[in-house]
Amino acid sequence: MRPRKAQPFFGRHPWVRDSGIDKVIGKVEDGDVVELISDKDRFIAYGLINRNSHLRVRLYSWDPEAKLDHAFWRSRLERAIQMRRELGMLREDSGCRLVYSEADGLSGLVVEYFAGHLVIQITSLGMYKQLEQIVALLEDLLQPKSISLRGEAGILKLEGLEIEPRVVSGEVPAEPIELVENDLRYEVGLSEGQKTGFYLDQRDNRRVAANIIPAGSKVLDMFCYSGGFALNAAKHAQASHVHGVDGSGPAISAAERNAERNQLTNVTFEKADCFDYLKARVDAGDQYDAIVLDPPKFTKSRRTIDEALRAYFHINRHAAQLLRPGGILVTCSCSGNVSRDEFQMMLLGVSQKSGRDFRILEQRGAAPDHPVSATCLESEYLKCFIASVG
Repeated sequence: MRPRKAQPFFGRHPWVRDSGIDKVIGKVEDGDVVELISDKDRFIAYGLINRNSHLRVRLYSWDPEAKLDHAFWRSRLERAIQMRRELGMLREDSGCRLVYSEADGLSGLVVEYFAGHLVIQITSLGMYKQLEQIVALLEDLLQPKSISLRGEAGILKLEGLEIEPRVVSGEVPAEPIELVENDLRYEVGLSEGQKTGFYLDQRDNRRVAANIIPAGSKVLDMFCYSGGFALNAAKHAQASHVHGVDGSGPAISAAERNAERNQLTNVTFEKADCFDYLKARVDAGDQYDAIVLDPPKFTKSRRTIDEALRAYFHINRHAAQLLRPGGILVTCSCSGNVSRDEFQMMLLGVSQKSGRDFRILEQRGAAPDHPVSATCLESEYLKCFIASVG
């Protein structure tokens, strides 16, 4: 490392950017295991190098005796699996995030569990080179029905990596499987779908929001995807009516099937541009008792943070206009580049501009199968604020 650059990594932060590296000693291929050492030749950690990436080295072990071998990867996977098992999430009909990258000490690897099927998402070249070993270990530890591989195009490009989605083990059902979450049944398509087929991170937030929304409410669920918040409000909040809106036709079709699957007749869904829909409802003078805003990621970079905050402001101000006095707003951001403080300051701006009092009842994050690493706070991405709007 360059002089005065090592301290964060002695502190166990897992990302070493290219600007911190002075030189590479010896013949090293991208994806190889390397030792990170300070400018004073002091051992820091073992990691995986990729000279194609601005994240030049991803770190995994700070113990000089714990090299990145088969036993190391096995122990990390065992630890991650055991935590989810202790949380009661590895049921035959459940879904959970089994491995969450940096938060589980496995930077570049995400594994999601869907009723016995596994979906792997690789986000680093180094972890891709460990894929065969990771798959074999997951098979041994869990005996899954299938293992599929996926990648996120934007991230893979930054890593200089191409991954074709494919089945690497077992057989993936052509038809959607069923998951049970919060006493609701959902279909999840493993062969297609946004992300890995279902948004597991909002599991607890959906139920908490339903507990806060008063019975008999008229509820609007924007960016509803397959109906998670809407169905919880319809069943557990006993709303008089819930209307879900999303720009994706397949998502709306899945949401309608999920409503039928749960025999819920107090919920409807509509395909529409969510920004236009909110404005149209404001222009029409509509009023709601509760509104949920759970949009997709508005920015993937700090360079476009102002644009993202303007988008959040826009939809939240419309929501404030649509809520009756004392109405409940559930507003979320999954943009990791938007900090919790920035999101809360955006809500402050909405309160000031709209002349409405926002009383924050809950500040929440992702479900516990999406933990946050204390030494890599970048692993916290989801913000969920529940507020009473006066």
